[in-house]
Amino acid sequence: MARALDTLVGDIRACRLCLEQPLGKPLPHEPRPVLQVSPRAKICIIGQAPGTKVHLSGQSFTDRSGDRLREWLGVTPDIFYDPNRFAIVPMGFCFPGQDAKGGDLPPRRECAPHWHARLFALLPKIELTLLVGQYAQKRYLGERAKASLTETVEAWCDYGPAAIPLPHPSWRNTGWLKAHPWFEHDLLPVLQSRVAGLLK
Repeated sequence: MARALDTLVGDIRACRLCLEQPLGKPLPHEPRPVLQVSPRAKICIIGQAPGTKVHLSGQSFTDRSGDRLREWLGVTPDIFYDPNRFAIVPMGFCFPGQDAKGGDLPPRRECAPHWHARLFALLPKIELTLLVGQYAQKRYLGERAKASLTETVEAWCDYGPAAIPLPHPSWRNTGWLKAHPWFEHDLLPVLQSRVAGLLK
């Protein structure tokens, strides 16, 4: 299985679908798919897509969002970047570019339908999936997702123990966190306990 996963990851890293067979406008720069996987990982983070700093570093969550996410999880960078502990699989593997206002575009639509099922078939030990942001939640919760991200995250108890929906850890969401103190008081202690238990 490890060999099959290595082969698939190599195929993903060489992927050029968003340039050669794009759904809509092609990617505005050379692809640089970013992911972290191992067949031994018990926790999977399904995020949105790399931002500019991650595109440059080639490593997931090497930005302020990553700092906040690791704080939420209660883990150090060494643990977070151990692929035998955390798989990190974005909805779009490449930085999608920016809109006219300087915000990141949505994840590329080619990635998840083409790669995710094959990838997750080779990650047999995943016990907890963290669905970060509305794109991951809509795909993996389907009709169980609520009308808004806030409602979905607030209903986090409905999706356990296999999945926990989270808001994006972007610092742009600081206002959201202040407006919803239950996230820090109720959800994060459970999240950290689940993570700690799976890392033993």
